[in-house]
Amino acid sequence: MNKQNQQIVCLGGGIGTVNLIKGLRAYTKNITVVVSMADDGGSAGRLRRYYRIPPPGDLVSCIAAMSNADELLKQLLTFRFSGDRYGEDHSLPGQKFGNLMLVALASITGDFGKAVAEMERIFKTSGRILPSTTENISIWAETSVGEVVEREENIDLGRFTGTIETLHLKPENPSTSKEVISAIEHADVIIAGPGDFYTTILPVLLVPDILDAIQKSKAKKLFVVNVANKIFETPKYEINDFVSAIEKHCGSHVFDLFLVNNNTSAKIPSEFTRQYEFVLSDGIEKNGLYTIIAKDLINQSFPLYHDSQKLAKAVYETL
Repeated sequence: MNKQNQQIVCLGGGIGTVNLIKGLRAYTKNITVVVSMADDGGSAGRLRRYYRIPPPGDLVSCIAAMSNADELLKQLLTFRFSGDRYGEDHSLPGQKFGNLMLVALASITGDFGKAVAEMERIFKTSGRILPSTTENISIWAETSVGEVVEREENIDLGRFTGTIETLHLKPENPSTSKEVISAIEHADVIIAGPGDFYTTILPVLLVPDILDAIQKSKAKKLFVVNVANKIFETPKYEINDFVSAIEKHCGSHVFDLFLVNNNTSAKIPSEFTRQYEFVLSDGIEKNGLYTIIAKDLINQSFPLYHDSQKLAKAVYETL
């Protein structure tokens, strides 16, 4: 099969996924992004609470990344009103225009899924952007000292003691759409990450029907490891730690390939050194269950992130 015709499913939805699909769209239009619906922080969390809808933020960011609309329209989609993102739930300051537009379309159509589809149509997206679940979900974690941490925002901002041991969905068995399952069933490649492991990636993998479909799939399965660990979320994690955490939560190793950055020559900006440290790799390794592919993937301008073009090229070379 021609590489450009392969069906790719990306799991996640945060800035890591956005960087990935910005690069991948130069190679193929057959991309489906399955976006975590656990986000409850920042401006999207405010809209979620006030209007009782799924969080719009990561969906809108992915739509913007895949949009073929005029540049001015894409800027409008991602425009954020000045002010505090963590302000009052009902206030306008700090909100992103695209999030407000999705809320409006959900009210007009009476269906959040239809609203996302209309956003895709209006902004002429390549591929599909799909919510991971059709239910209102949240996450909670247990830590190494027995503490229970409620809500994605608290986990994301490190408002806990000890280290994260297990992550859980609430409810445990949320439903997902037929479109998501069909995309996974027809995928040639399934990619998880990059993105925050416990607050973005696992909340997609832990949706039971999604995990079941991935485990049954014959697709090539690739996990993109973050350039840097959040010290309070994945402290000193190496490849084997991610593999172990996936097996612990998913009951199997799931992914065949692990793609990791091996360029740590850049310096993490001083204001982030207390929060992040590079994930280290010793090169290419095989252990019978998975293969590690190590390449220079770093964004030299901001070395906490992947470079979109480098990452997409490395992914494409594995297809």
